[in-house]
Amino acid sequence: MTENTRQQRKRQLPTTEQLRIWRDFIETAEALRSELSSRLQSESSLSPGDYVVLLALSEAEGRRMRSSELAAGIGWERSRLSHHLGRMERRALVRREECAADSRGAEVVLTTTGAEAFGDATVPHLRAVRELFVDALTPDELVAAGEVAAALRAHLAGLRGRR
Repeated sequence: MTENTRQQRKRQLPTTEQLRIWRDFIETAEALRSELSSRLQSESSLSPGDYVVLLALSEAEGRRMRSSELAAGIGWERSRLSHHLGRMERRALVRREECAADSRGAEVVLTTTGAEAFGDATVPHLRAVRELFVDALTPDELVAAGEVAAALRAHLAGLRGRR
């Protein structure tokens, strides 16, 4: 593609068909997210936010992470994470400790209660992912969905890199 063609594409607005596909994509993703969230909450009393924090901590070395690394890893602002961690601490899912290596930071630690809640939620959540997402697609469509997600992620990373 020439530079001139790229410039022309950047100035054009999406076509009616492109906008229809965009809306279908966004509305479907939101409906899927809503159904998964509803099931997760009703089956485990965990919110999607709780689950993503517990997942990251369960995969971390020693089941602990600096709060700044956790925020970056899950794509949240640090203030959002801090408020959410407060709610999770009140339910004994996590605890915050001073960082032994650096007194300026805090580490978020997965508690036994949090690990159990995460473990109890995982199988029903993965079953819902299979039922609502995987089973709805053919193997070729699943591969295509992965390719679309990768292309969008790479495009967004490239845009962030230019700022």
